[in-house]
Amino acid sequence: MAPSKNAEREAREARDRLRRYNARQAVHGNQLKRRRRDNLWAIIGVIVVVGLATLTQVVYFTAGPGTPAPSASPSASPSAAAGANTGDVPSKTIAAGRTWTGKLGLNGITLGISLDGKKAPQAVSAVISLAQQGFYTSTGSSCHRLTTSDTAKLIQCGSVNGDGTGDPGFTFGPLENVPSDGVYPAGTIAMARGTGEYSQSSQFFITYGDSTLADATGGYTVVGTVTSGLDAFVSQIADKGVADGSTDGTPAVPTKITELTVQ
Repeated sequence: MAPSKNAEREAREARDRLRRYNARQAVHGNQLKRRRRDNLWAIIGVIVVVGLATLTQVVYFTAGPGTPAPSASPSASPSAAAGANTGDVPSKTIAAGRTWTGKLGLNGITLGISLDGKKAPQAVSAVISLAQQGFYTSTGSSCHRLTTSDTAKLIQCGSVNGDGTGDPGFTFGPLENVPSDGVYPAGTIAMARGTGEYSQSSQFFITYGDSTLADATGGYTVVGTVTSGLDAFVSQIADKGVADGSTDGTPAVPTKITELTVQ
């Protein structure tokens, strides 16, 4: 017996309802998957942003563009990371526990400097030794990093390879004369370094404005101060900014150490 027209119509309508239901379920399922995916990416994005913010503060003055930032030796040896000097570190007796004065030339701009051999005998001894060997006006003459942010205004110099990497054959520690409040006033001269306290080497940085640096890794050894000439440096180099227009990178004005003498 053939089905009635009503039965055929009801069957067709039932099939249509089933197709619409399945279509809605598919759309709903895709929406849930997309929502879960979007939420996952949002979470990952937050983690990345927070991680980068933290990393920036740590790397800023450790192993970034030469390092905040300051990076003394991004390729520091396992011994340096573990807390031991490496290589032929200059004797800390060179500083003789006294104040050393001298001149630091940057592109011919003369900065008067004072190094405190009493408060930072090991770091000052290293700087004196390298200066007397002519290291800073030859191999380590490049000032590869300028930072112009609201909280960190500094220039970093003394990299062996001119890009924040390498060391002159030694790394040393421990940290000395570190500000307890993380504040490095304008004119501060401090040692850049890698992540470990014993990764200090030839690189140093000069703050041309009051700077507050993250102390999560222990801070930075202050070796001395700029006593004159800072205004000329600011107007001729720092105020010109970073080459790529950011707040941290290669100085727009290529900068070299043209003189470094101490006595």
